[in-house]
Amino acid sequence: MNVIEIKNLTKTYGTSRGISNISFTVEEGEIFGFIGPNGAGKSTTIRTLLSLIYPTSGSATIFGKDTVQFAPEIKKEIGYLPSEVFYYDNMKVKDLLNYSASFYKKDCRKRIKELADIMDLDLTKKIDDLSLGNKKKVGIVQGLLHSPKLIILDEPTSGLDPLMQQKFFELLEEENKKGATILFSSHILTEVQRLCNRVAIIKEGEIVTVEKISTLKENTYKKFKVETKAKLDRNYFDLEGVNKLEVKDNHTSFLFKGNINDVMKKIANIEITNLGIEEPDLEEIFLHYYEKER
Repeated sequence: MNVIEIKNLTKTYGTSRGISNISFTVEEGEIFGFIGPNGAGKSTTIRTLLSLIYPTSGSATIFGKDTVQFAPEIKKEIGYLPSEVFYYDNMKVKDLLNYSASFYKKDCRKRIKELADIMDLDLTKKIDDLSLGNKKKVGIVQGLLHSPKLIILDEPTSGLDPLMQQKFFELLEEENKKGATILFSSHILTEVQRLCNRVAIIKEGEIVTVEKISTLKENTYKKFKVETKAKLDRNYFDLEGVNKLEVKDNHTSFLFKGNINDVMKKIANIEITNLGIEEPDLEEIFLHYYEKER
């Protein structure tokens, strides 16, 4: 069964770009990634899906119900974390969370305490005294306190330190094991690769592809930056799988897809002063992953 079904969802803002003909489904019990560069239309899609803004055309269902027609009913079963969280500054964290819990007509006190302990959140502090990271933790607890069937997260890790990110991912995996379906929006590919089964990639307001993570990984590039004592010949890294090669003085950079050992053998034969191997950013992956499909 599909928990989310989005069909040709379009939202236009006059002449500004919104989203155009977005279609994808999220299956029950799935952790589904929604990924694209900042400004690609991820938040607009999510806000339209949640009926926080209304679509220009197209439709969406959650739990088989139209998201506009049954919005209040659906929202009781959803946990949502927006990309930016804003609160009443003078409230204490526990008062805010208890206020949030009151909308769900169930006793969430025990769950609030559990989540606050996991996320290392001080419930007695005023919202105004919290750092950006701690405000994000409040948003996470607020989104999960009623044990929702569907969790929708928009750039949830921004502001969290690496240790908290790790705890947060473990928490999501635990919720998923209990049966929650998760839609996870991010611009960081490694986050989505770690958590998700499938991923929809959005660019400039349109879906580029919906792909299994295993397929995406096979097509992922590594970015090499090699600094050498002497300037290299342009053809030195003339290997299958090398793209976007740039040689400037003693610096050579390129994207590589294939067996990393082939590149390392070439590097072992030259005198290097520095070497960097990193994940390319999404824009680079888009450019090279889809050129062949075009």
